Amino acid sequence: MAREIVLDTETTGLSPRGGHRVIEIACVELQDLIPTGQHFHCYINPERDIDPDAERIHGLSRAFLADKPTFDHPSVAEAFLAFLGDADLVAHNAGFDRSFINHELQRAGRPTIPDHRWVDTLSIAQKRFPGMFNSLDALCKRYKISLADREKHGALIDTQLLAKVYLELRGGREAKLDLDEVVQVGVVMAQTAVHGPRPRNLPPRLTAAEVMRHQAFVATELKSLTLWRQTEMAPAAET
Repeated sequence: MAREIVLDTETTGLSPRGGHRVIEIACVELQDLIPTGQHFHCYINPERDIDPDAERIHGLSRAFLADKPTFDHPSVAEAFLAFLGDADLVAHNAGFDRSFINHELQRAGRPTIPDHRWVDTLSIAQKRFPGMFNSLDALCKRYKISLADREKHGALIDTQLLAKVYLELRGGREAKLDLDEVVQVGVVMAQTAVHGPRPRNLPPRLTAAEVMRHQAFVATELKSLTLWRQTEMAPAAET
């Protein structure tokens, strides 16, 4: 394993071929499947209107984005590529994000990101859960990842959620090993355990030869050092 970047975008619509643009990018860094706390996030002026259906999903308006930098600005394109480095990119339904990102990079005269560097969590989930809903929301609910902080589909919150889902899909986060849960299980077991005599004794597992060797060892090596012989030899306490 090595460095990976979990990525999500928000856009003005559904297809760059229709002239739609990226308006938000968020990235979270993983190193050997462990979040490092490093992230990249920016809003982008698309220089065009936003489809009403898209705005209802992410809540980003053209007015809000009017004073944000365009994609070809160094604070966006160059900073974004510098953060990516040569890491693989993890995205949910990666083909969507890939098409938009590469379209923007091409417009800005920057190198595009080849297909082999993209990891699609939707494809991974479909193989693991065939025939089931595998949207980001559905996977969060399946893995008991809280959606409480998510009001709309913002790229940053979605990327943070996707990073948790990706770690679950890759087996990198063992949520069930939480120490609080272990303690609670131990308490429940202690409270519910029933102690009493065994219904029947377990059969002996020592052979006759092993028993004889042990008796010989006690007699010749330990002699009177054994605790049970000291107890047998001690005078009885007066009552």
